[in-house]
Amino acid sequence: MQLFQSNQIKIYNSLTGNKEILKPINEGYIGMYVCGPTVYSNVHLGNVRTFMSFDMIFRYLKHLGYKVRYVRNITDAGHLENDADAGEDKITKKARLEQIEPMEVVQRYTVDFHSILNTFNFLPPSIEPTATGHIIEQIELIKDIINNGYAYEVNGSVYFDVHKFNETNDYGKLSKRKLEDLIHNTRELDGQSDKKNPQDFALWKKAEPQHIMRWPSPWGDGFPGWHLECTAMSTKYLGDQFDIHGGGMDLKFPHHECEIAQNEAAKGLSPVNYWMHANMLELNGQRMSKTTGNTVNPDELLSGNNKFFSKAFAPSVIRFFMAQAHYRSVLDLTDDGLLASEKGFYRLMDAINLLEELKPSETSSININAWKQTCYDAMNDDFNSPILIAHLFESVKYINQIKDGSETINSEDLSLLKVTIDAFVFDILGLENATKTESGTDKLSSAVAILIKLRQEARANKDFALSDKIRDELAEAGIQLKDGKEGTTFSLS
Repeated sequence: MQLFQSNQIKIYNSLTGNKEILKPINEGYIGMYVCGPTVYSNVHLGNVRTFMSFDMIFRYLKHLGYKVRYVRNITDAGHLENDADAGEDKITKKARLEQIEPMEVVQRYTVDFHSILNTFNFLPPSIEPTATGHIIEQIELIKDIINNGYAYEVNGSVYFDVHKFNETNDYGKLSKRKLEDLIHNTRELDGQSDKKNPQDFALWKKAEPQHIMRWPSPWGDGFPGWHLECTAMSTKYLGDQFDIHGGGMDLKFPHHECEIAQNEAAKGLSPVNYWMHANMLELNGQRMSKTTGNTVNPDELLSGNNKFFSKAFAPSVIRFFMAQAHYRSVLDLTDDGLLASEKGFYRLMDAINLLEELKPSETSSININAWKQTCYDAMNDDFNSPILIAHLFESVKYINQIKDGSETINSEDLSLLKVTIDAFVFDILGLENATKTESGTDKLSSAVAILIKLRQEARANKDFALSDKIRDELAEAGIQLKDGKEGTTFSLS
């Protein structure tokens, strides 16, 4: 008997706005698609949070014994600036600015994406398809939509006819937007567009002479619209209807809304049973933004080379911090929050490492089976990781009580405790075992922090010779100090 047969999962479905019992299309099998990155720059920490949420969900479904086909795409063409139907392709623009081939851009940032996710101990998806690898499928999908009367071609571009579609379907049902409101809030284009209506979106765009990334099609040389790739790839690998589609909250409209419309227009079917959306990651109470400078990338957070945080943080500490908020909640990334999570993480690890020292008794004074069920109950309730972590800290209390003799545990329960903690901490939350004393990064951060403090005291005493000596000798050792408004940080060179 598989664990999924005795564990009923409830998922918050963005489409209905309710928690619903997970009932897979095929018993024992789950098809899950998650929108991946557009690889024109280093992966954003907010994206990492989204992918981390779905990595945890993937891990839990596998733990329950489901056979999961997890598809997460790479967008390497067709994503125009501002998520619109006009402007330059993000990858092409990066290639032009750096005077390299677009596929060099794609390769560089795909490698970066995988490197960051490996650092955070992600499981790889079952399939990681690319937009450029599925041009034929996208063209065939457009043909179906045109043949069914929901798209039109103008001057080599093909647009989805939202108004025509809405006559028989409900465009906006995922994002809870009405077409009438969208029409009211849309500025007229004054004949500057080939679209029949401003709300229509591109399925295929004609490539202008300067556009590098182009493919032949029945409508002329061009490239696919951004929304189209996910419909083509998700249905190719998971079927015309599948179980779970995930992504960031920012993709709900228009991207996911357009995915639903495309599938219904082409196949006559609503493609997904459960839509799941992870919420935003903020930095010090404000939206992350490159334009305002309120942003930090994963490498900067891991190295400590940034103006926001007092030290470097280990990957599992950051992962633990993110798991302490529900995936549907806004999470505020702060120095105090990370420092508190670091203490909690090492407290949990210390307790886990104490498990091997515990001596079983004849009887148990703690109900381990009941505790174990609370862990499953938390994850079964829309993957509630913060509640799970609260229960894991109950086990920390049990371990310490058993160690000091105020509680007892028999050998069978001790074995169950070990297996359960191992499953939830390492297999499901994806954390890696470490102790504070074993952490080289933590010891280095502490040592450098002492030297930074001594340097600050030297500068305050106008002993600039000593201040410069500390800086220069650290630099010779490969540790670069960086002075900023928020204080001094360091990075490894």
